[in-house]
Amino acid sequence: MSTGIVILAAGESARMGTPKQLLPCHGTTLLQHSIATACALPGSAVVVVLGAEAGKIRAQVEDSRVHFVENPEWCEGMGGSLRTGLQALLAEHPALSAVIFLVCDQPLLTVATLRALLATHEQSRCAIVASDYGETLGVPALFASSLFPELLALRGADGARQIIKAHRENAVGVPFPGGAVDLDTPADYSAFRDHPTPIPV
Repeated sequence: MSTGIVILAAGESARMGTPKQLLPCHGTTLLQHSIATACALPGSAVVVVLGAEAGKIRAQVEDSRVHFVENPEWCEGMGGSLRTGLQALLAEHPALSAVIFLVCDQPLLTVATLRALLATHEQSRCAIVASDYGETLGVPALFASSLFPELLALRGADGARQIIKAHRENAVGVPFPGGAVDLDTPADYSAFRDHPTPIPV
């Protein structure tokens, strides 16, 4: 086991008004789509971080291939969920060489994107390989173990992009135009549902 995956799904979906983790998507739910994509990457341990509505989500999303953990401080921001997920991974797999962070509201995520992150990391040896959509480097993003101490020190609203920005000279992007499609509001979801973009092969 050299690479682990953390799926961040702890938010309260305040702008959506209902847990977006459970919204129908590609014949399943948004969260289950992220789980299936992560589990399609061979040999990777997968942790799902829950927070708001954790009980409701667990009742509807069961998958023995992943380890669910709960961030009791989810309301303080993304930093705690990143930290909680990485801690859970390292507790079971302390020798991990890298971690990939995903979010649960990118409906165009594919395993090809995750494979591209890994391949680029192996070729470039950069400590960070992030998805490039437009002018943004963001998630899914891979972080080498050299950055685990900084990830474990995150607090509050500080997230992965802060670390990407701090280490921009050692970060490389992988094109993922579909990463710009995320579902934060009812209008976002309605537009996606009415005009779904095919998942790229």
